[in-house]
Amino acid sequence: MCIAAWAWECHPAHRLLLLFNRDEYLYRPTQPAQWWAAGEDSKEILGGRDELGGGTWMGCTRDGKLAFLTNVREPDSIIGAKTRGQLPVRFLQGNHSPLEYATEIAKEADQYNGFNLILADVNSGTMVYTSNRPGGDPVIQTVAPGLHVLSNGAIDSPWPKVLRLGQSFRKYLETNGDSEASLKQMVEELMMDTIKPDRSIVPDTGVDPEWEYKLSSIFIDTAKGQARYGTRSMVALASKLDGEVTFYERYLENSSWKENMIQFQMENTQQDLRGTSE
Repeated sequence: MCIAAWAWECHPAHRLLLLFNRDEYLYRPTQPAQWWAAGEDSKEILGGRDELGGGTWMGCTRDGKLAFLTNVREPDSIIGAKTRGQLPVRFLQGNHSPLEYATEIAKEADQYNGFNLILADVNSGTMVYTSNRPGGDPVIQTVAPGLHVLSNGAIDSPWPKVLRLGQSFRKYLETNGDSEASLKQMVEELMMDTIKPDRSIVPDTGVDPEWEYKLSSIFIDTAKGQARYGTRSMVALASKLDGEVTFYERYLENSSWKENMIQFQMENTQQDLRGTSE
């Protein structure tokens, strides 16, 4: 289902600090974060990749574009709906601004199951949120500078896990001042939180109440029937004022947690750095 928290245009050392947990069935084939392109002549994307749909839940490019996606939790789904993972890919590989792309997607939003989509151009300082729920005309709004959290309701909805992550993220940034963030430390301290709220305050989205409760923590590790479901990857991304971007991922592969860190320089500066995997 996924959850993200980010500091946008409000940190003294970074233009963007982003934390993102991807929740999915463990049997779904997935590639960890790396540089890849959807076609032979397509722009390269840095991010994980869903091997079934070919899309991604989060990705960025060397020219400063970034997109990430969460599903909207709801009891029913559209049979034969378009795959939501292509929404970030199309933005990252295209030439539209965030607002232009959100406006374009609005024309076909009813062909997808519920989604929340964040689109950003870090170089221009533009970020847009769009969603095709609760129905009717899609939501399109500019994201203001500040701290934000997005789960499976609308942006900054007061769900218990959203409030909890927002509070812990704010506290972490206040404690560490203007120092450069340790991405690995942020993931370990903030995104591996398994605390669930009291059942009485868990949101009611129309799904089974027991399933709702199992999904109410920031880090998820559960099952639905015989299928294991939970947090499969945790990402921390930092975009510094000088254009250097660091992408840290902790991901589950064959029942073992592995790490991946990649650095690069945005195209508006000279240096291009590549990271290493371990």
